[in-house]
Formats: sequence, C-alpha cells, structure tokens
Amino acid sequence: MSEITRILAAAGQGDPNAADELLPLVYDELRRIAATKMAQESPGQTLQPTALVHEAWLRLGGDARPKWQNRRGGL
Repeated sequence: MSEITRILAAAGQGDPNAADELLPLVYDELRRIAATKMAQESPGQTLQPTALVHEAWLRLGGDARPKWQNRRGGL
C-alpha cells in the first residue's frame, strides 16, 4: 500500500491528522507533474509550475478541506 493510499484510508476513518500528512505528498507530486507539463509548453509561457498547482488547488476547493473518498476524488 502506498503512503498516499494509507493516508487516504486513515482520512476515511476520521483521522484528523491525515489531511496534514497528505497535503505535502500530493503537493510535491502535483508540482512534479506540472513542471513536466510546463516544460512542453512554448518558450514564451510565463506560468510557473507552482502557480499552476496553486490554481488547481483553488479550483478543487482550496481551504474548504474537501472530504476525499479515494484517489479519484469523489467529493
């Protein structure tokens, strides 16, 4: 079982610390993916990977602390 899966399971069981453990793992992975995607964009692109991840986070609900059911989301 991966660390993210373990933390999601703990969150599903009501662990109040799970979100604090999950965020850094997910953030690092999203930033890595964003950097890879942004490297494929045209040279004039000014959006940075960190800004892209922050925008995605805000669109997912930001500080609303959504109740994730699994890796697919399922708010």
